[in-house]
Amino acid sequence: MRNLSGNQIREDFLRFFEGKGHRRVHSSSLVPANDPTLLFTNAGMNQFKDVFLGAETRAYSRATTSQKCVRAGGKHNDLENVGFTRRHHTFFEMLGNFSFGDYFKKDAIAYAWELLTSPDWFGIDKDKLYVTIFEGDAKVPRDNEAEAFWIAAGVPKERIFGMGAKDNFWQMGDTGPCGPCSEIYYDLGLVASENGEDVPFPQDEQRYMEIWNLVFMQFDRSTDGTLTPLPKPSIDTGMGLERVSAVLQGKLSNYESDLFTPLIAAAARLTGFEGGELASERVSELALSDEKGAASLRIIADHARCSTFLISDGVLPANEGRGYVLRKIMRRAIRHGRLLGQEQPFLYKMVEAVRDEMRAAYPELKESAERVAKVVLAEEQQFARVMARGSIELNVALYNVMSRAVSQAYREKNSLYRQAYLKYYMSLDEIEAPTFERVLDDDWKQEQEHPDFELTAAMYAPIANYMQLAQLDGKKAFSLYETYGLPKDFISDASRDARIDFDEDGFEAAKEEEQQRARASWKGGSQKTAAPVYRELAQTDFLGYTALKVEGAKVLALVKDGVGVPSLAPGETGEVVLDTTSFYADSGGQVGDVGWLYADNHGTLVAEVSGCRKPVQGVFAHSVTAKETIAVGDVVDTVVNGEVRSATMRNHTATHLLHAALRQTLGTHVKQAGSLNDRSRLRFDFSHFAGVAEEELQEIEDIVNAQVLANSKVETLVDVPIDVAVHELGAMALFGEKYGDKVRVVKIGDFSTELCGGTHIGATGEIGLIKLVGEGAVASGVRRVEAVTGTGSLGLFRRDADVAKVAASFIGAGDASAEALRARVNAQEEEMKKLRRELDQMRAKSASAATANAAESAIEVKGVKVIALRVDALDKAQMRNLVDELRGKLGSGVVVLGAATDEGKVSLIAGVTKDLTGKVQAGKIVSALAAKVGGKGGGRPDLAEAGGSDVAALDGALAGAAEVVGGLLG
Repeated sequence: MRNLSGNQIREDFLRFFEGKGHRRVHSSSLVPANDPTLLFTNAGMNQFKDVFLGAETRAYSRATTSQKCVRAGGKHNDLENVGFTRRHHTFFEMLGNFSFGDYFKKDAIAYAWELLTSPDWFGIDKDKLYVTIFEGDAKVPRDNEAEAFWIAAGVPKERIFGMGAKDNFWQMGDTGPCGPCSEIYYDLGLVASENGEDVPFPQDEQRYMEIWNLVFMQFDRSTDGTLTPLPKPSIDTGMGLERVSAVLQGKLSNYESDLFTPLIAAAARLTGFEGGELASERVSELALSDEKGAASLRIIADHARCSTFLISDGVLPANEGRGYVLRKIMRRAIRHGRLLGQEQPFLYKMVEAVRDEMRAAYPELKESAERVAKVVLAEEQQFARVMARGSIELNVALYNVMSRAVSQAYREKNSLYRQAYLKYYMSLDEIEAPTFERVLDDDWKQEQEHPDFELTAAMYAPIANYMQLAQLDGKKAFSLYETYGLPKDFISDASRDARIDFDEDGFEAAKEEEQQRARASWKGGSQKTAAPVYRELAQTDFLGYTALKVEGAKVLALVKDGVGVPSLAPGETGEVVLDTTSFYADSGGQVGDVGWLYADNHGTLVAEVSGCRKPVQGVFAHSVTAKETIAVGDVVDTVVNGEVRSATMRNHTATHLLHAALRQTLGTHVKQAGSLNDRSRLRFDFSHFAGVAEEELQEIEDIVNAQVLANSKVETLVDVPIDVAVHELGAMALFGEKYGDKVRVVKIGDFSTELCGGTHIGATGEIGLIKLVGEGAVASGVRRVEAVTGTGSLGLFRRDADVAKVAASFIGAGDASAEALRARVNAQEEEMKKLRRELDQMRAKSASAATANAAESAIEVKGVKVIALRVDALDKAQMRNLVDELRGKLGSGVVVLGAATDEGKVSLIAGVTKDLTGKVQAGKIVSALAAKVGGKGGGRPDLAEAGGSDVAALDGALAGAAEVVGGLLG
């Protein structure tokens, strides 16, 4: 067996299949193109999915790839196992070879056996290999055909094992292509066994490791479960690079291979584990061991790879979807860094280590690494803040549990138990005073401050009896785990320290519930085959790049509500598929054309076209409202609305200019993250970490309009090999697009070169002018710029001119510039602030004068003086000041103020002097009064506020204040 590096294994695999007539295809993005059914690319076949489904054709019938994959969410979720097993990963590379209706089982089996066992290639000992085949079921017979081909390739019959559908029958989804498969296993030897026992294949999953799966797609499953043989059976195989690297390097664990050991060493250095320096043999030992800290290093190494590639492919940390999974992965790595003692940001430095190890196979990392590191650092800094906040929320949750336990003690015993509990737990470092201030209710606070409060050690025992019943709810704990990233162990330990039971079963149930929701949200691989009505049609010949009108287009199909129909009657809506068209279909951010279909007499309007799309590759479906009866086989003229097309093209070409200008101004880390080009505007989303300053926006605007004034020619190069387009012409690929081997390149002088299938103007001067109209955040690390062109710019300037006229009349004759208007507005704002201050002072003085003798008119209730006044002129701050003033005049007593606000609401405030808060609390007073005015409120024992909606009831509520106080005094 040859000892090969991971990089050499990858290259040898691809080179082997190139020698067998396969096209080497570069790995697709981890964000599946045009496939909303997948969370992430999770298998080598994903980028060929439409080919297998019959919705796309390629210029080749054999392909080989090394596909980057992620399984960390949705249906395929290995996240919790990563780091604790030998071969679970979030990010991995899948080596594969594919046949699209070309060769089948015989050749696929022969190729696999040759590559694995030939001394010219991997040279694996044949005695170490086992093969499985589908053993058959009620619908599909045993795959004797595959068994015969394995035997012919040189596999002994006794090493071929039949297995059930769970392991050896593959399907893309509930419907569509499916078929039996063969898996190849490698025997790692007795040393790898689970229990040290020598058991036969396939009973020990640790010893016998699957390294390659050969899928034989030979059936099409219908919605009723019927299996129909495919006219062109296909091949899809997948071999894990990490697994085969471990095999060829003689390792038991994938983490011992050279794909991981440099990253584990980097993780140790950056976290300071064992002083930060590890010998190579120590790294290999940790990659396999269960020693404390070893799993954390493996997790950091794996998650650094995954995070680097996901961010490089455009995914950013977020609170939902792909970004949420990325955030969980990153935070898991950060937590394990903290377990190793590293409290400072470190994961962003791992990006450099990943780049250095993998840039040979993925050269795009050289350009994206700096941007990726910035995203990771920002997330690390944010997580530090979240952890601090999460710790406070955990303390509050624990305190609430304690509170309920003590309440039980209080109800069943007496207040001394509660007093003992409070004083005991107030001394714990984990529960900070501000937390108590926020969650203690008025009664408890008063009791804790009572001068007779005492505590003896003997009181702890009855408290402990009730604490045995206290438990931190598992659902609440999981909420802290999900929201703040608090590790389960951290939550469990904090609960134990607080003498509270941790509901682990409830935690796991909540976790499983969340995973079920995730699986329901992302049903990867469930996409159905293309509807037969579209799939069987010939491709539409698109002539719209050079013509707005095409005569003699034949109606190939009519579709209504997803079903083919022979005709559409006047007034009916549906889709028309033509053999040729001038209508552009939605793609690349450009909306489809609108226009009309005319009868072959060139004068009768047959249908209005409101849009165009491509349900399968190359087939154009026109959304129409029929004006005359239209039937399959009819011949029509396609006429695009030229005015709308021109406006859309101006915006589309402006998008290319804007993309280049953003990169020139903000940096080459800027990458498109989405776009929309229609007749009215353009919208461009891009990767960037901060808001774009006003002066930067002006610079960008100047740059793009300089290109417009230059009237540069917009060149379109067709059928350019994609490698030439990207590497020689320097063309940029657009976000979310899927490209074939031959591409269209849109080149605007030396300023912009992009891969693009959209329609464009002939020269930049036709844009007229580009005016930016907005900039803002879309998501973490993603900004959005919006702009208008052509007549849209004219409309914007007219609007601004009207504003300028109003400004001129406001300022007066002379300078009506933005600076002059700003200065005038600022001056008037200062004048308004001054007048407001003076008015507030006058109101306060007036209220103070009006209440100067209020203390003398106080009502005495059970020995307590009560003042209740209506003060409509005052705001809340002034009311609080007046309460303080009146309490001072009373010396001892209760003050209640009420006011009707300008918004037609009621404000109430109650104040109690300190000497009385043990007898009556402001919060209870104001709560009772608020109920009378249709509101509620509360606060501290000495000062509390409330609101209400019934102004008419305010006087009555204030008149009843003395009665409320008397009731509370008992």
